[in-house]
Amino acid sequence: MAEPGSMSAIARVSSRIKGAWPNQPPAAFAFVMATGIVSSALLDAGWGLAARALLWMAVGALLVLLVGLVGRLVIHTNDAVIDFRDPHRGFGYLTMVAAINVVGVGFHPVAPAVTWVMAAMSIPLWLFLAYGVPLSMMLRTEIGETLRPRLLPVDGTWFLWVVSTQSLAMVAASLATGGSQVRFLSDAAVAFWGIGIMLYLTLTTLVMLRLLTGGENHGGIVPTNWIFMGATAITVLAGSMILHLPAEVPVIHVAGPTVGGISYLLWAFGLWWVPLLVAFGFWRHAVRREPLRYSTALWSIVFPLGMFAVATYRFGTVNHMPLVAWLGNVATWTAVAAWLAVLLGMTLTFIRWVRRGNPAG
Repeated sequence: MAEPGSMSAIARVSSRIKGAWPNQPPAAFAFVMATGIVSSALLDAGWGLAARALLWMAVGALLVLLVGLVGRLVIHTNDAVIDFRDPHRGFGYLTMVAAINVVGVGFHPVAPAVTWVMAAMSIPLWLFLAYGVPLSMMLRTEIGETLRPRLLPVDGTWFLWVVSTQSLAMVAASLATGGSQVRFLSDAAVAFWGIGIMLYLTLTTLVMLRLLTGGENHGGIVPTNWIFMGATAITVLAGSMILHLPAEVPVIHVAGPTVGGISYLLWAFGLWWVPLLVAFGFWRHAVRREPLRYSTALWSIVFPLGMFAVATYRFGTVNHMPLVAWLGNVATWTAVAAWLAVLLGMTLTFIRWVRRGNPAG
C-alpha cells in the first residue's frame, strides 16, 4: 500500500501536469516530427527494432499532444487564438500536420490503412492552418488593426508552411506506390510538391533578407532557423519519393526531370546551409556565451538533421549516387546523436520541473 506522503506527491505532480498540459506551445509537435523522421533514418540504416520503438514513441507523443491541444483550445481558448494570430508562433501549429504525416508515412510499409487515415486527418488541418495563419495576418493589416510591416516577423518558423505542404506530397507519393489510385495520388504528390517549392522560394528570399540585414533579434541563428534546412530536406525527400513512382504515369513523364533537377539543386543548397547554421550556433553559444538550455525549439534542430539524413540517403539511392547515399548514412548517426542529446535535456528538465515546480522550457 502506498504511503500517504508518496500519494500526496503523486497528486501534486498530477495536478501540476494538468495545469501545464493545456499550455503547450504551438510547435510542441516538433518532438513527434523529429522522433518520426529519426525512426525512418534508423529503418534505412537497417536498425528495424530501434526504428519501430521510435515510431511507437512518436505515436504516443502525438496522442498526448493532441489531447493537450484540445485541452488548450477548451480551457485557454484566448491564449490559443493569440498564438494563432502571432506570426512567430502561429505557424508552429503546422508542426501538427507534418507530425501526423511523418508518422503516417512511417506506417505505410506495414499498415497502409493507418497512412490513409492520418492523411485524411491532416488535409483539413493543413487547409485551415496553411490559409488561416497568413490570412489572419493579412486581414489584420487590411482592417487597420496593425500598421506594423509584415516583413519584420519573418523567421525560420515560417518554413513550417513549406514543411507541412511537402509532408502532404510525401504521404501522397507513399500511398501512390501501393494502391489503385496511382494517377490521382501521383498528380496530388507533384501538385503539393510544386506548391511547396513556390512557398520555399518566396520565404527563402524574405528570411535571407531578414538575416542579412540584421533582422534577427536574438543574436545569431536561433534553433527555429534550422527549419530553413528542414524545409529544404523534406522537399528533396518528397522529390525522391516522386521520382520513385512509375515512369509511365503521365505527370511523372511531364514533371519527372524538373523534380529531379530541382531536388538535386536544393539538396546541394541544404548541404551548404548546414555549416553556416553550425557556425552561427558556435558564435552564439561559444563566443557570446549564451547558455544552451532545453526548449521545445531544440527539436527544430533534430528534425532537419533527421530529414536531411533520410532525404540524402533516399535521393542518392533512387538516382544511383552512392556517395550521396553514403553521406545520408553518416548524417543518420548525427541525427540520432542529436535526438538522444535533446531527449536527455528534455528528461532532465522535466525531472527538475517535477521536483521544483518550475515549468519546463
